[in-house]
Amino acid sequence: MYEEYERKSKFKYILVLIILAGLIAYGVYAKGTRSHLNGLMEPIQTECEGGTEFTLRGYDVKIDYLYEYDATALVVHTKDYPGMSLERRLSPKDVALAWGSVAAYNEMIDFHWKQRGRWVYWNTNTYEELKPIGDVSDVDSQSSNNHLVPADVNVRRQIAKIRRGDVVRIRGYLVNINAKSSNGAYFNWKSSTKRTDSGDGACELIYVTAVDWVK
Repeated sequence: MYEEYERKSKFKYILVLIILAGLIAYGVYAKGTRSHLNGLMEPIQTECEGGTEFTLRGYDVKIDYLYEYDATALVVHTKDYPGMSLERRLSPKDVALAWGSVAAYNEMIDFHWKQRGRWVYWNTNTYEELKPIGDVSDVDSQSSNNHLVPADVNVRRQIAKIRRGDVVRIRGYLVNINAKSSNGAYFNWKSSTKRTDSGDGACELIYVTAVDWVK
């Protein structure tokens, strides 16, 4: 009886360890980890024309392409925006990206990245920590918050997989979105087109046609 009890106890102990390991692994997968990478260049944008139109949530949606956009960058934070509003159906996820010195020093410097309300926020414990990068404007010009608008179902699935610590290549277009409903309601959303801005209107609104993982 004692041996049987001992075997059951060991089995329960091992089972608990497996469950805990699974929960830890899930947490790392779901939230990602802070990492860094050298040599990431500023996103490339090329002026273009064109666009697309479709109907969504009772709105006639018109998307105007401003620039072709190609960004290979470190994911420093992500934020899902689930829901059925037009904005959230168009863009279910924001991704904060970094390149240049910000990506290179992202592990050495804890920027305390956060996202809420479709904004990205960062801060350091002391101003001195920014010396390897420069100053606040250098951080702002080498990082961005990005509203990702998937071009199709497959791209939507890829976007959903993006996690903090990933290095991703996101291709598509910087866009402006204008929509009108049958009852006369309007919806407008505009993209930033430069990396040096900050504050309201500084986020990139990207109509995403492809997502690839660099590592």
